[in-house]
Amino acid sequence: MAIKKVLVVDDSPTERFVMTELLKKHGYQTLVAENGEDGIAKAKAEQPDLVIMDVIMPGTNGYQATRNLKRDVGAKNIPVIICTSKNQETDKIWGLRQGADNYLTKPIDERELLAAIAALV
Repeated sequence: MAIKKVLVVDDSPTERFVMTELLKKHGYQTLVAENGEDGIAKAKAEQPDLVIMDVIMPGTNGYQATRNLKRDVGAKNIPVIICTSKNQETDKIWGLRQGADNYLTKPIDERELLAAIAALV
């Protein structure tokens, strides 16, 4: 499956901008969501090829949103890469246990992100 459309879920306008510009530069179509609830709704409605999910957000956090998507019949096959400032090994383990396909820490390294996306194909 080729990844073309990517949903970026992050409550920080700066992080959303940086991530979407990086993705657009490499030819990806981007969608954005400002929180976990919006991210879940957009993922189900838009069926992106990938979700890049922050963790620390008001309301539904990224772990909860990832778990919700991975339990949903219509969204469970959408890959999720968690991209967060939470950099402890226990955070990573928990994120992967929620169903994330990969776990990257901020500040995001462009090559690392592109490699993580390429590994999903």
